[in-house]
Amino acid sequence: MTIKLYCMGESGNAYKAALALELSGLDWEPVFVDFFGGETRSEEFRKINVMGEVPVLVDGDTTLTQSGVMQMYITEKTGKFGGKDAAEQREVMRWVFWDNHKLSSQAGMTRFLMNFLPEDKRPMEVIHFMQGRLKAAYHSLNAHLDGRDWIVGDGITNADISCCGYLFYPEPFGFDRKDWPHIDRWLSNIENTPGWKHPYDLMPGSPADRA
Repeated sequence: MTIKLYCMGESGNAYKAALALELSGLDWEPVFVDFFGGETRSEEFRKINVMGEVPVLVDGDTTLTQSGVMQMYITEKTGKFGGKDAAEQREVMRWVFWDNHKLSSQAGMTRFLMNFLPEDKRPMEVIHFMQGRLKAAYHSLNAHLDGRDWIVGDGITNADISCCGYLFYPEPFGFDRKDWPHIDRWLSNIENTPGWKHPYDLMPGSPADRA
């Protein structure tokens, strides 16, 4: 049975699930959700996800929300991306939790404020504050990747798939790969992984579609 991922190309959290699905080799298909048209706030969509968010993964009778849970599910089905032993599994989860709290949540909001609001509605004090917090996160990740090809172990895991979620997007939000050499090298490793696709190539929906 084909797994359905309700998603949109502009969502970094949806990208985490989509990339894990694509690299896992599971049979899946994206289902576009018109976030900017208000679809996630509709009664029909909230029957799928009461939280009113993308992504949502539907596999037969199983419906999952939150990208980290979807990554865990993909690992359960395939044995991939979870770490080779208990110590690695804990370390993978540590970085997934760190990303959700320190990196993706802040990058997603800052990117939204800087690119998807009318220019006269952008709260610059908030944006500058968030960019400062993001810079601290980039420092942490860049330092961890010094001398490492991957965040945990010797291959791509959910830690990498989670932490890269927003870092491939072209819209400005205060991140420039050239400023962070270890992150830049790590992102190149992900790009060179067989099956890797950019979020706008992997999922439907991009700013160009709304231009």
